[in-house]
Amino acid sequence: MKYLLDTDSVSFALRGQGDVGARIRACNPSDLRISAITLAELRYGADRKGSRKLHALIDTFASAIEVVSFDEVAAAEFGRIGSILAERGTPIGNFDVLIAAHAVVLRCTLVTNNMRHFSKVPGLSVENWT
Repeated sequence: MKYLLDTDSVSFALRGQGDVGARIRACNPSDLRISAITLAELRYGADRKGSRKLHALIDTFASAIEVVSFDEVAAAEFGRIGSILAERGTPIGNFDVLIAAHAVVLRCTLVTNNMRHFSKVPGLSVENWT
């Protein structure tokens, strides 16, 4: 099974909280990836904190796992999912829709602690490893 790690799951792993780190280590590295959107969110958080240490942790993590570029197919899926959620009156935030769309087109299970948001996305498989 292929997994796309959400930003919150990577954050848990980097901080050593919960079981995410152990679950990541138990997986074959070729089964794990993160979206470039997730990497952007992680970098934003590190910049906001002004933390060189956090940037170094992100560097190490990103060098050990595939970072997948967000492409035109994922962009189209973002539009489809975002529209569906808006029509239902259940928006989850644009960054979450971007990551969900990426997981759908990559045919990956999204690993997240935010089941409340991501369970609203049609066609998305989700797991919580915390």
